[in-house]
Amino acid sequence: MIFKFEPHYFERAWGGQSLRHVLSRKIPSGKKIGESWELVDREDYQSSLTNHEYKTYSIRELLQLKSEFIMGPGWDKNRRFPILVKWLDCTERLSLQVHPPARWADALGGQPKTENWYIMHADDNAALFLGLKKGKTKEDFLEALAEENLESVCQQIKSKPGNSVLVESGRMHAIDGGNLILEIQQNSDTTYRVYDWGRRDKNGNSRKLHVEESLKCIDFNDTNVEIIEANHEPVQTLADCEHFRIRKFKLHPNRQIRLKDLNEQCVLLNPIGTSLQIGQMHLDSGHTGLSPYGASCTISSDNEGDLIVTDNFTDN
Repeated sequence: MIFKFEPHYFERAWGGQSLRHVLSRKIPSGKKIGESWELVDREDYQSSLTNHEYKTYSIRELLQLKSEFIMGPGWDKNRRFPILVKWLDCTERLSLQVHPPARWADALGGQPKTENWYIMHADDNAALFLGLKKGKTKEDFLEALAEENLESVCQQIKSKPGNSVLVESGRMHAIDGGNLILEIQQNSDTTYRVYDWGRRDKNGNSRKLHVEESLKCIDFNDTNVEIIEANHEPVQTLADCEHFRIRKFKLHPNRQIRLKDLNEQCVLLNPIGTSLQIGQMHLDSGHTGLSPYGASCTISSDNEGDLIVTDNFTDN
């Protein structure tokens, strides 16, 4: 069995309509939809269930009611679900930003956030900005910031579908236009923008920046970013950090994969390019499913595709 959820859609200055065109989502026409929050347990936003007898419940209500069945023995029912799953439609370039490391988060009134990007689609000229170019220093960065020429010091890496990158707290980053990304992250919504590429809204106003906070949080020694290239192995590890593990499973028609047994840790499922069958339940491509601790999980697919599986987050 799995639990499925209703997404929350958000307009963003850099958003577009890729969720409609690529994922077949029913989103408002003509709106710049930049984010779809697929699974979230926060004070301001709650995922609602779309299946089971609990379909009128939020994820918070479900955890209050069945915390040990979902998360395992000893889980505090008042504790937030530790992972937030999003789709990002980056039709235009996002701001250059950073998420605070734990040592700075409390002092700045925020929350640390490590996230992983899985690139589902990328235009020919799409790229990612990650850390500084080799040989560049904090002083070079400050000079480029004053001159509004940050492309000259930031490491830019070409995007390719199927690639993945771990963006740890403290890593300066931006997503270029032309990317559709599955983002799996710690349950945090703290972002400090250091630069927005001179962008202004229709009224000529720029978005709020957090330069002072950003400069405290950026790791200026971060010049060696590892991109995980897609391969053809049956199982590929995309990320394995203290907050979560993410693996990609290759799916083939009518071939079953046993992902977990009864009373094993909760896992998240994100099929890409195909739908899943889990017992009598169906999970469409691009959607998020939760397989609870108290249930086994065997999946199959009618077509070739990929399955992104996230686990190892219940002990954090």
